[in-house]
Amino acid sequence: MGLRLGDAAPNFTAKTSQGEITFYDYLGDSWGVLFSHPGDYTPVCTTELGRTAALKDEFAKRNVKVLALSVDSVESHDGWIKDINETQGVEVNFPIIADPDRKVSEAYDMIHPNASVNATVRSLFIIAPDKTVKLIITYPASTGRNFVEILRVIDSLQLTANYGVATPADWKDGEDVVVVPATKTEDIPAKFPKGFTLVKPYLRITPQPNK
Repeated sequence: MGLRLGDAAPNFTAKTSQGEITFYDYLGDSWGVLFSHPGDYTPVCTTELGRTAALKDEFAKRNVKVLALSVDSVESHDGWIKDINETQGVEVNFPIIADPDRKVSEAYDMIHPNASVNATVRSLFIIAPDKTVKLIITYPASTGRNFVEILRVIDSLQLTANYGVATPADWKDGEDVVVVPATKTEDIPAKFPKGFTLVKPYLRITPQPNK
């Protein structure tokens, strides 16, 4: 059975393009994004890693550390990184795990036999500072990830963790949020002094508390 939301993210030690790392030590007290690629020198992955590098400041201001994975070797990664930097106009600034024995891929259920018996699908995990899995997205190999959505989800998860609110459909940072059912309506004014709108007893809207 694969990982589920709320599970502890498996720890591991692995060789990467930036040397050997232990996952938990690498994350420290940060949030983490771990995402896999079907293989080195593949076109869609090249654009994804370039986009991730270009968003370095966006991840940093959210206290997020990024870590990619491919089943290929560190030597292969090193050559591929040069291509990514050249073609995408970036400097890859995060580790890419080498996973030739598939240990990390199998721990995170990144290999789906119906898609490929030996290559990872495009799995992405967002991991909280307490090392629990907060989000899992799996794309087919042919579809590149939407990094605007990934950043949006991180904003939502961090807002929930810090303020006990939820975010409605299509929410973007700065927009109104939903008061979670665990908060009683009579307790809202003290907790959210900006005010709230009672749409229904179960649907209470309040301005984003950190804006």
